Amino acid sequence: MPPSQIVPTLLDKGRYIASEASFYRVLKAAGQLNRRGRQRSRKKSSKPTSYTATGPNQVFTWDITYLPSGVRGQHYYLYLIEDIYSRKVVGYDVYNRECGEMASQLLQRTLMREQCFNQALVLHSDNGAPMKSLTFKAKMEELGITSSYSRPRVSDDNPYVESLFRTLKYIPSWPSKGFESLEQSRSWVENFVIWYNTEHKHSRLNYVTPSERHSGKDTEILRKRAKVLMAHRQAKPERWSAEIRNCEPIGEVHLNPEKEAA
Repeated sequence: MPPSQIVPTLLDKGRYIASEASFYRVLKAAGQLNRRGRQRSRKKSSKPTSYTATGPNQVFTWDITYLPSGVRGQHYYLYLIEDIYSRKVVGYDVYNRECGEMASQLLQRTLMREQCFNQALVLHSDNGAPMKSLTFKAKMEELGITSSYSRPRVSDDNPYVESLFRTLKYIPSWPSKGFESLEQSRSWVENFVIWYNTEHKHSRLNYVTPSERHSGKDTEILRKRAKVLMAHRQAKPERWSAEIRNCEPIGEVHLNPEKEAA
């Protein structure tokens, strides 16, 4: 666990030992600052179409990614829907092919689970065949969903879900030799989603979990962290040369490529 995760985890338990910078200095002195797991360096990505999420269930983004099987040339397909405000995985399933009908069924189930029928909702995606199939477009129209698509010939115009897929494929438990069956792939993805939503302290959410952000618990969690830090600062002012770390909720989230491209 890196210092960026250690410090907020301890704060949530009412403890403060040292700043992230102090942890990094100790790790550097011990020669333990090598990159962990399978994570690669990030590439700069474009930001997507003009919408703003001020709360959960306002802007979703979705995509399909390959999951390798143990048979050369055979893949499974993970369909995944993410809420950009909370980064929570709100819908997912694994199938053995890409299909607009399967995507439509997943979308319907997701809205039922999130109880967000009959409200303004934007769904962003790339320009893949399932995303633009007549079946899927008809389902979005039936559900009253506004569609948003990546710009043509822009390969990284869906950064939220692409970042999530990067996390999924570079965690240590990723089966590099492939999945033995569709059932195994579904079980693995289910465990990943539980971890990601409820345990993973997301750096873009000021180190709260997607589920905490989605449910609105992030404000109180961050307030308590600030209280722990302030108490430590008052008790040992000699250890502080700057303000306490930012413990504010991140606020609204934007899906906005045009302004960035201008």
